[in-house]
Amino acid sequence: MASLFSGHVLIRNNSDQDELDTEAELSRRLENRLVLLFFGSGSCPQCQAFAPILRDFFVKLTDEFYVLRAAQLALVYVSQDPTEEQQDLFLRDMPKKWLFLPFEDDLRRDLGRRFSVERLPAVVVLKPGGDVLTRDATDEIRRLGPACFANWQEAAELLDRSFLQPEDLDDPAPRSLTEPLRRCKYRVDRAARGKRGPGGGSPPEGEGGAEGGGAGELF
Repeated sequence: MASLFSGHVLIRNNSDQDELDTEAELSRRLENRLVLLFFGSGSCPQCQAFAPILRDFFVKLTDEFYVLRAAQLALVYVSQDPTEEQQDLFLRDMPKKWLFLPFEDDLRRDLGRRFSVERLPAVVVLKPGGDVLTRDATDEIRRLGPACFANWQEAAELLDRSFLQPEDLDDPAPRSLTEPLRRCKYRVDRAARGKRGPGGGSPPEGEGGAEGGGAGELF
């Protein structure tokens, strides 16, 4: 599964916005898990209505307040937002265990084409090996809630990891002396981009300055 994001960075939606930018880090977060690719946009009314449902769905499966052990589940937000500011605003109230791609990463668009996403919101469910289990699980999540996971787990023949040590600690110990510096990299880069003057460049075609976008159409 980590190979889908090989050569790219995933960012954790916590206060530090930790970067997962090595094969080992990506594997630790994604291997032997069902991965949900959530295609959405803060400018899409349907996405705004669905986001709280998906948030509660994810929390009830991964938060130890609700379950004895977090489900083998990861979620990557594949933003279709027209601006980085809208992406940040959309993610602000979402779970800190969600992952997302940097706004400037073209993989956001490539994944939409790869999985034939035509409307928003869309939730593509991937097996641990990367094969598609469900093309769009939005209706299933609305109807069944967390019960979906048991069905997906059985269909994907997901290996039980209950014998392993708990993961996803809120404040894991640094894995190297340079990790705290790498954690700051994304925030520093974003701050530098935010300080550019009016002549600092324009957003790529189709990614900035768009208004509306609430019809849920994509590509």
